[in-house]
Amino acid sequence: MKTEKLILELEQLIEQLGYTIRKEKGTFRGDSCVMEGQKLVVLNKNKPEQQQVGLLARVLKNKEQELSDIYIKPVIRKQLEELWDRFEKYKDSEIEEMDIDI
Repeated sequence: MKTEKLILELEQLIEQLGYTIRKEKGTFRGDSCVMEGQKLVVLNKNKPEQQQVGLLARVLKNKEQELSDIYIKPVIRKQLEELWDRFEKYKDSEIEEMDIDI
């Protein structure tokens, strides 16, 4: 699956969880937060797509319980599970800083 398509699929899942996604430029890494009652995921447009995928997958990992009620396409679920396994393997390092082969 192409990286751009995976990003779109992961963004849709995050939006189904009630988050608004903002894509901004800057020197930040990106993350999820709640600001004035609004759930946000902020992505850095300057980061490579593989790092954006890592960030989106990490946000979804943190909301894994909530995902149980949402249908996830099998190919997307497989990609997520592979990424989540890598998160566990490299728990002490920043997965978004690593090259993620998709």
